[in-house]
Amino acid sequence: MPEKVLVTREIPAAGLRPLEGYDLTVLSEAPPARDELLEAAEGAVGVLSNVTEKMDAEFMDAAGSGLKVIANMAVGYDNVDVEAATERGIVVTNTPGVLDETTADTAFMLLLAAARRLGESERTLRAGEWHWWGPKLFVGVDVWGKTLGIVGMGRIGQAVARRGRGFGMEILYHNRSRNEDAERELDARYADLDELLETADFVSVHTPLTEETRHLIGPEELDKMKPTAVLINTSRGPVVDEGALADALSDGRIFAAGLDVYEEEPKVHPKLLELESAVLAPHIGSGSQETRDRMAILAAENIVSVLSGEGPKTPVDA
Repeated sequence: MPEKVLVTREIPAAGLRPLEGYDLTVLSEAPPARDELLEAAEGAVGVLSNVTEKMDAEFMDAAGSGLKVIANMAVGYDNVDVEAATERGIVVTNTPGVLDETTADTAFMLLLAAARRLGESERTLRAGEWHWWGPKLFVGVDVWGKTLGIVGMGRIGQAVARRGRGFGMEILYHNRSRNEDAERELDARYADLDELLETADFVSVHTPLTEETRHLIGPEELDKMKPTAVLINTSRGPVVDEGALADALSDGRIFAAGLDVYEEEPKVHPKLLELESAVLAPHIGSGSQETRDRMAILAAENIVSVLSGEGPKTPVDA
């Protein structure tokens, strides 16, 4: 009898094909209710999860002692209790390397849109309120030749930096440790976080969510930024204090922000929704057909690899 594999959300068909030899349970496109998720987990040996599902001890125990692998279809895995999985002998995997460029595209899209007030100007046009061209109409800030500060110089941070170099930008970065290869390739300069915030015209955040990075960008950090600066976040919502960001934008202490992630998704801080200087996207960072296919395939291949005894392709360290 085929072993049971649970897929917690509908995923691209490309990701289901490697799992055709298993007894597949695929839940709906919308995030499942907790009770539904726990009930569906029973008897699964493998789980292909998304960031919207909490993979904690309760879930693992609901699956039972046969659960061998949780393959998270994302780079981030803050939704998975890796320690609890390790205690139970469950392998946890993620999908690094396949979504870097697409997420970097999204970060730079938000950067450009926020700098040039695209959202605000488009809404004006669609509302029939654009009555004339004028020298002072929707004046934004230049991107080319400015200083780009990267907070978190991993794969995605480096991809954003490469895009910045294409715009003739100077690259500063802050990371847990120096990345000398990136410094050579991108002519980037390491800076502590305070210097980066004080110097950069654009600050793009690319750190994982940990206890150390929660509210890494808060009131004090925002106060260090230039009044003409733009903040971009495509990492995880809680890395930025949304309330503090809304206040900084409302008070004109920074120029604009572009966000793809939020502290309590799908909820967005109500003050941000009212601000024309906030460009807001609904967590579409990796949302191209090609990339979502690659993510789903890699997650599925991790399950197959673990269940066949070959070991995970992209394991997460405990």
